[in-house]
Amino acid sequence: MPIVDNAIYVAGKRVIHPPDLSSTFESLKECGGMAWLGLYRPDQAEMKEVAEELGLHALAVEDTLAGHQRPKLEHYGDHLFVVLRPARYIDESEKVEFGELHIYVGTDFVVTVRHAESPQVAAVRKRLEHEPDLLSIGPAAVVYAVLDQVVDEYEPVLVGLGNDIDEIEDQLFSGAAHVSRRIYELSREVIEFQRALAPLEAVLGDLRRDFRLSNISEDDALELDRKLIDVQDHAIRLTERITSFRALLANALSLSSTLASQRATEAGLAQNEQMKKISSWAAIIFAPSLVTGIYGMNFSNMPELEFSFGYPAAIGLMLVLAGGLYAIFKKNNWL
Repeated sequence: MPIVDNAIYVAGKRVIHPPDLSSTFESLKECGGMAWLGLYRPDQAEMKEVAEELGLHALAVEDTLAGHQRPKLEHYGDHLFVVLRPARYIDESEKVEFGELHIYVGTDFVVTVRHAESPQVAAVRKRLEHEPDLLSIGPAAVVYAVLDQVVDEYEPVLVGLGNDIDEIEDQLFSGAAHVSRRIYELSREVIEFQRALAPLEAVLGDLRRDFRLSNISEDDALELDRKLIDVQDHAIRLTERITSFRALLANALSLSSTLASQRATEAGLAQNEQMKKISSWAAIIFAPSLVTGIYGMNFSNMPELEFSFGYPAAIGLMLVLAGGLYAIFKKNNWL
């Protein structure tokens, strides 16, 4: 059994650390309190054992085993099933790694099933164990703390994505190669992150309603509601930021296409200018060559045989033609 941590809490304090799953359920029946079971990538047999002991719904267990679920909150009789999509930013590859966290919440138990390295559920457990008053509220407090951790871990992801967007803006105007490809890949990361983050507002709203109607005291319900509102506000702010990132990247991709077209146009214009110069000089050189070619076609009829200024006249004609062509091309800014 891939149990990361397993404990029974009474009045917000850890009283038993069962060695295995069967001991957990036996101890829970004996002393009451709340069981918190943390699993990491369990297989089908392991999840079946947990489901049979706790009465978990088959459809929820099927979702856990299949994975690739969207963030959601579902009600199955006397327990809730929450799916979250935690994320962490990998600075070395400039990628966002998404995971899945499934939470089963009953009246006296919480089961967290983690499919990735994040979130740091161990840090959540340690934090709650240092706040026994909050932990004494029961499973609802655990769900709040896990959600708070997931949303807090989104913050460095947005910082990393924001830094990447700043770099792209610099690369756009420096003419860096493959910037369009980087914009496209980063846009995919942002869209995926938006899909993980956007449903949280509705999930938190449903949880606030459910916990207000649960069997915890009114004071505890109000305290928990305030904490969930804080997490919900944080999630909304993050959603607004990631939406702005998506708009920035869309504009950056459009600008990249515009700049690429502009550079291609400038290159074409520069090439045209070079062709003008080459064509002009070719014409200037061709004019004298035409005269000399015709002049030397028949030696017996060359002008200088009967006209002493034949050579100077031919040379003068070539100079006039070349000079005239040069003046015309220069006037038209071809040279």
